[in-house]
Amino acid sequence: MTNRLLSIAAQITVMAIVVSVVLLFVGIGILVLIHVCVVGRAFRGLSAAARADRSDEVSGGLSVDDLEKLPCYDFKAGEKGSGAVDCAVCLESFKIGERCRLLPVCKHSFHAQCVDSWLLRSRFCPICRTSAEHRKGCEAGREGAVVMVGIPLPVHASTSE
Repeated sequence: MTNRLLSIAAQITVMAIVVSVVLLFVGIGILVLIHVCVVGRAFRGLSAAARADRSDEVSGGLSVDDLEKLPCYDFKAGEKGSGAVDCAVCLESFKIGERCRLLPVCKHSFHAQCVDSWLLRSRFCPICRTSAEHRKGCEAGREGAVVMVGIPLPVHASTSE
């Protein structure tokens, strides 16, 4: 009789172990499924935001004609000992005499070569994501030097009244 009781106890123990292992794997499976759902939902939200951003960019970057309308100037360092001014695209400091381009809406300046390659792919400022579209009334291709103290601005032609 004790052999029979030991046999039944062993069977019950084995069944309990099997049921425990099965429940463990079912629980892990449910946790993985929940994780996949949460991560999938997060990626769907990110991709929807990316699609909304791309819908603003109908044709990608600026055309060459629009790019030529943006103001350029030759860099000239400020006299008040202001710190070095860097191009946010290439991360190099502006050097005296380098050709720079000013975005008319946000007033950010970059090396002309750097920002031109950027703007051919995206029509937004690399710093603030403001549209770099040329505003009507801005003169295209302004020439001359600019004194850089704080925010760089193009040289405006003075008008006599």
